[in-house]
Amino acid sequence: MNFDNDNSRKKKWGLLVTGVVGGTLVALYAVATPFITPALRKICLPFVPATSTQIENVLKMLQCRNGSLVDIGSGDGRIVIAAAKEGFRAVGYELNPWLVWYSRYCAWREGVHHDAKFYISDLWKVRFSQYTNVVIFGVPQLMPQLEKKLEDELEHDARVIACRFPFPHWMPDYTTAEIPNRSYHFFVLKMLVDTEKGRLTLFNMCLHDVQQDTGIRNQLTQSGFYNLS
Repeated sequence: MNFDNDNSRKKKWGLLVTGVVGGTLVALYAVATPFITPALRKICLPFVPATSTQIENVLKMLQCRNGSLVDIGSGDGRIVIAAAKEGFRAVGYELNPWLVWYSRYCAWREGVHHDAKFYISDLWKVRFSQYTNVVIFGVPQLMPQLEKKLEDELEHDARVIACRFPFPHWMPDYTTAEIPNRSYHFFVLKMLVDTEKGRLTLFNMCLHDVQQDTGIRNQLTQSGFYNLS
């Protein structure tokens, strides 16, 4: 009799352990899949959170602007939430559902959920003609196709802020730089004139590490930028 009871307990424990392990694996798969599958796409746009410095510089490029803003590949929603706090009607498009749900929670927590919206969507399925301000933290292989899409869809007074990597064909007509915190990091910010559609403003923001690079410092100084030390 005791032998039968022991076997019954072992079976129950075995089923319990199997259920716990199986449930854990399913949960891990559900959470990890949205983060892993982008790497399997032809164009991978990985999730890299924007730093506070990057957010500050994006907001600087939006000074004296208003209206609607879209963050293409909004990640955890930092840019969209920051823009909403500045009065923009901000929208983020992101493929990862976990990041979208987290972004919605953060927007609610920050009290800007009415002006910060997040949607699960492929950027190629979205029309951007309704937006007057565009932010993109892209990758090199994405920029040529995105350049064509934005050129076809944006209005003439749109402003595009491209962070980390430039667009391949849009030629800038304005460049400025800053060296924050005496660390010799600088941002190059470029503005584009599109002669076919009117004026399309592009701020191409690239971060370069030039610590102690006197050659870069001399070039900036000769271009009219001072107080770089």
